[in-house]
Amino acid sequence: MEFILEATSPGTNARAGEITTAHGKIETPIFMPVGTVGSVKAVHFHELRDDIKARIILGNTYHLYLRPGLDILHRAGGLHKFIGWERPILTDSGGFQVFSLSANRKLKEEGAWFRSHIDGSKHLFTPENVVDTQRIIGADIMMALDECPPGTSDYDYARKSLDLTLRWLHRGWKRYKETEGIYGYDQAYFPIVQGCVYPELRRASAEAVSELGAPGNAIGGLAVGEPTDKMYEMIEVVNEILPADKPRYLMGVGTPANILEAIDRGVDMMDCVMPTRNGRNGMLFTRNGVMNMRNKKWADDYSPLDPGGPSYVDETYSKAYVRHLFISNEILAMQIASIHNLAFYLWLVGEARQHIIAGDFATWKPMMIENVTRRL
Repeated sequence: MEFILEATSPGTNARAGEITTAHGKIETPIFMPVGTVGSVKAVHFHELRDDIKARIILGNTYHLYLRPGLDILHRAGGLHKFIGWERPILTDSGGFQVFSLSANRKLKEEGAWFRSHIDGSKHLFTPENVVDTQRIIGADIMMALDECPPGTSDYDYARKSLDLTLRWLHRGWKRYKETEGIYGYDQAYFPIVQGCVYPELRRASAEAVSELGAPGNAIGGLAVGEPTDKMYEMIEVVNEILPADKPRYLMGVGTPANILEAIDRGVDMMDCVMPTRNGRNGMLFTRNGVMNMRNKKWADDYSPLDPGGPSYVDETYSKAYVRHLFISNEILAMQIASIHNLAFYLWLVGEARQHIIAGDFATWKPMMIENVTRRL
């Protein structure tokens, strides 16, 4: 994997760049739709390619390991061939999913023991076998196994958690360097910076991560219960240390405003389930604000969903019709909303990129945040 830094914007740490992988190029900053089990919920791949214009999607090691399983993925020739997606894929290591199974997992030095949410069977993720698993999945970008502590963790827990994550990191890095991709192309491995909301822990983690010289680096453990201002502070602390010539991936964040603030602070890559999850529940993000499509105010509003918006659905369907679909519990409502929200998110980071290159991101961002946070 290669990363070229193309531009920075005066008065900010915002960056525009380009990542090259075996399955194509990715212009940054980029938002990555979440395709947990090998599908982005309610969205066809032709819509992802042609309308939403997604350049990269995510899969999740935990879910794919459990179902369909590694044997099926291996025989298919990897996830790309299994799902028919020819563009880049990033896989999360499963650390966050194991974290979310707090009642059904145990963290030990060897790794994370957990019980499947599907059938209750017992499994072990280690720093080494998570690398092996992601080799079989065949993602262009693989993530290190980490522990994601809650945002409300006290200092002692956060420190012990970080120590474990760093020990796991060195084991995973060793396995990564000892192995190769099994489908004839290279795979990148990203360490994850942890440390909760404690600056000294975040600095220590960022320094340890930077020393590895990995192809890129991730910032994890944010948007997990901590105040928003703390999240922004931790991004600033970490990005002062992470190397500028490698892409920086902020995991699991967030709202349109969160994304713009993260870009301002030097983040290149982001993902979140919010555009699809919130969309399925009737929340649409637009260039002029946020709409709850279940509100009665849209019942006889026959104007386009988002006039001049980036997706074909924005001009095709009226607000009244989409509201009718949601009130009727029609699946089409979820499809339209998911396509719209993802296209908007990709449009937003694309606009940010253009303003970074033009050098006026610092003046454009506040105006855009005011627009996208407005309740319509």
